Amino acid sequence: MKRAPLSRREWVVLLLLVISGFINYIDRTTLSVSATDIQRELGLSNTDIGKLHSGFFAAYAALQITFLAGWVVGRFHVGWVLASGFFLWSGATAFTGVAPTFQMILVLRVLLGIGESVTYPAYSRILAGEYPEHHRGFANALIDAGTKAGPALGVLVGGLLVARLGWRVFFFALGAASLLWLIPWLATMPRGRTAPAGAAGVHVPSISAILAQRSAWFTAAGLFCGNYYWYFLITWLPAYLEKERHFPKQKMAIFGWFPFLAIAASSVASGWMSDRLIARGYSPTVVRKGFVGAGLVMATILIAVAIVRDDSAAMAILTLACLAFGMYTSNLFAITQALAGPYAAGRWTSFQNGAGNLAGVLAPWLTGRVVDETGQFYFAFLVAGCFALAGAVNFVLGVGPIEQVEFRKT
Repeated sequence: MKRAPLSRREWVVLLLLVISGFINYIDRTTLSVSATDIQRELGLSNTDIGKLHSGFFAAYAALQITFLAGWVVGRFHVGWVLASGFFLWSGATAFTGVAPTFQMILVLRVLLGIGESVTYPAYSRILAGEYPEHHRGFANALIDAGTKAGPALGVLVGGLLVARLGWRVFFFALGAASLLWLIPWLATMPRGRTAPAGAAGVHVPSISAILAQRSAWFTAAGLFCGNYYWYFLITWLPAYLEKERHFPKQKMAIFGWFPFLAIAASSVASGWMSDRLIARGYSPTVVRKGFVGAGLVMATILIAVAIVRDDSAAMAILTLACLAFGMYTSNLFAITQALAGPYAAGRWTSFQNGAGNLAGVLAPWLTGRVVDETGQFYFAFLVAGCFALAGAVNFVLGVGPIEQVEFRKT
């Protein structure tokens, strides 16, 4: 049977979602790129910087694990919810550029987390309701590539701008310019099958029905493990290159963006390949789990980065680890959307992403403490690699068949 291609409107909506993910993760990366400069200006420790990272993730995860973000996405028009969140997080980024104290920056990081908390539930609701299964791997991979290209460009351009203009100008300009995304989004956001809960003929599985699914818990645990690895990279890689590899800011910017770009490229290629395999009749369970499991297992070579002395060899290993990690990220939310179906996707993703992003609270804080206590990053790399391996076990052995589950009515 011939598979219908995406329509022009579907491509436009998908492109805007990709751009929003791109901006989303540039905004998250700003603190990583500027960390050493903020430390010097405000007299902060590595643990203080870890707290700023964790403040964002605490708010981001709490609103999702409590199902509040998923409830909002399901209860109200998903396009307007995403637009509102985008406006809040962009404003918080801009105002960070004029924040005078550690406490004020921490409050703005919390607001950033609140604004961004609706993004992944909204993405899943839109993709599960508007895009067929055989297009979701590639669609998710493109969005994921945007979230990985964001840190790549954030490290490259951000590092160069911070070195020349200072961190405050970088935050303010980025936040203000990001608001332009709202203009095309409000004109083209989907208004079709992503109906809010309560619409005629729509049954949304309850929270208890979702939590009764074994796969919901294992996707959450698997994401927590994968996210520990990812948030270790996004929050501490720039500082690692500057502190332990002794890269100047400009060199960090040039070399630090390659690993994130590698994840983005690998994610797109893996998402496209997985969809083609499924379209040819291969089992979604074998394909999706195969990419996720193999990617996380191979990503453990990250540990070698902290051991190798030669900078060129270390960067090559880091890039290979990130190519493997992109295999995992490409299929992660395609698994969730297939399991949940269109009307549970927002709530399931909210719980999964909330639990998974508790790793964003743990990873930056724990890494900061480890570096302060030991004076090096070796154990931080080791822990990240172990979490990747644990994530593979959760997804491959814990998650059930990749097909829509039967929810019990409550």
